[in-house]
Amino acid sequence: MNNIKEYEKCQICPHECKVNRIQGKIGRCKCNDKIKIALASVHMYEEPCISGKNGSGTVFFSNCNMNCKFCQNYEISQNGKGREIEISELAKIFIDLQNKNVHNINLVTPTTYVYQIIEAIKIARKQGLKIPIIYNSNGYEKVETLKVLEGYIDIYLPDLKYYSDEIAKKYSKVDRYFEIATKAIKEMIRQVGIPIFDENGMIQKGVMIRHLVLPNHLQNSKNILRWIKENIDENVYINVMAQYFPTYKAKEDELINRKLTRKEYKEIQKYFYLLNFKNGYIQELGEHEEEYVPNWEIK
Repeated sequence: MNNIKEYEKCQICPHECKVNRIQGKIGRCKCNDKIKIALASVHMYEEPCISGKNGSGTVFFSNCNMNCKFCQNYEISQNGKGREIEISELAKIFIDLQNKNVHNINLVTPTTYVYQIIEAIKIARKQGLKIPIIYNSNGYEKVETLKVLEGYIDIYLPDLKYYSDEIAKKYSKVDRYFEIATKAIKEMIRQVGIPIFDENGMIQKGVMIRHLVLPNHLQNSKNILRWIKENIDENVYINVMAQYFPTYKAKEDELINRKLTRKEYKEIQKYFYLLNFKNGYIQELGEHEEEYVPNWEIK
């Protein structure tokens, strides 16, 4: 089942490494042809319309096609912590999470496992999977790959991290991030549209865009917010996140080796309201963000 032809010359993500993952070769994402996960759990710390009262059934995939210096999940995304599983086990995880009465299945950093995920969804649906499936992504996606997911994903939760290619290259080692991510977001919206909610306010379908504000990079955030306002449906949902804290290699960079100041937060908050977004969230400035990072001890 893992012998997926698309992995013989992998071009799933924008890097288009063209390595033969079936033969164990790895490209930028560090993945072979096996699924690798770090954690599957009930997660309570997503947006209110995702976590709700019962939590989000979250599967954290190991490895990533970006190399963010400030990644809060670097132990799994960059260091590869996790365990390999079969497609059938992933399907069982989906069903087990649904049995815990979660509101959705939340696939975190799923890009490089797209074809196995599709097969797992097919299996799980035959076994009774019926809750919405979330594709929780860094935004660095190929439109052609996203099109393969049409009909399998109910909710897209992409990041839109960078407006400047220079900043994207510096902090995540990727090229043309803004161009690629904005095209991806438009494809996501084409597939599932603006969010639809049930009677309890839980999202059932649609796109919600996330943006993490970096210290000393307020203009980047303002450019992102302005682009969303000018180019995406006015009913779009956006989550402006103020949870940044320096971790991993961010501690080596003086510009991002601290949390946001209250002054920075207030400036972005003011700009968010100035643009008059109809829907979304702007996260409160916290003090203990580190506590919300999961424990990656694999059992």
